[in-house]
Amino acid sequence: MSDSYGAQGLREIVLDTETTGLDPRHGHRIVEIGCLELVNHIPTDRHFHRYINPECDISDEAVAVHGLTRERLSKEPVFAAIAGDFLDFIGDAKLVIHNADFDVGFLNAELAALGLPQMPPDRATCTVKMARRRFPGAPANLDALCRRFGVDNSGRALHGALLDAQLLAECYVELLGGRQHGLALAVETAAASVAIAGVVIQRTPRAHGPNESEIAAHAAMIASLKAPLWLGS
Repeated sequence: MSDSYGAQGLREIVLDTETTGLDPRHGHRIVEIGCLELVNHIPTDRHFHRYINPECDISDEAVAVHGLTRERLSKEPVFAAIAGDFLDFIGDAKLVIHNADFDVGFLNAELAALGLPQMPPDRATCTVKMARRRFPGAPANLDALCRRFGVDNSGRALHGALLDAQLLAECYVELLGGRQHGLALAVETAAASVAIAGVVIQRTPRAHGPNESEIAAHAAMIASLKAPLWLGS
């Protein structure tokens, strides 16, 4: 799928989900969706966030990750009730997802159950794959990327779809080369130039008075002049 350009430029959606388990083929469902809009790699004020009633049990392992219990979600809307708003929000934008195969697999299972078109695999940019290409052999989970790039994740006691999307948006920009990466070098170079221009170089003071030989040479030159004006008539 080609990149989505609107009137304001490149539009991307950073997306994260929380689920009842690890595999939609085993009946596991989505319990939370968080999305954050980027335009030209910069977050806007637009986001989409919903908790979802999965209408099924949630594994203890999943609850330990995100803290969402079946009781807590029992009064939330089901996926069918939020699907239209979700699809309207993402539109045809490229998706940015950490471990995209996982989230796209769950989204497609939910869409298929409603008879809706599924998302092609190439719609999503996978930041796990980006991180592994850039830092081979290094941990590629979201916490590790936050540590690497100095992104504050101190509020991430539990996983949350919108919080994780916000953290991922910051890490994604760093994986691309850093915020305003095209401008950064120019700014640093300019700052370095200003610093160099402002340096005051200290030198040992040099004596400026004439020495004896210079005084004698000057006197000899004056003596050779015929009727110099400053001596009068």
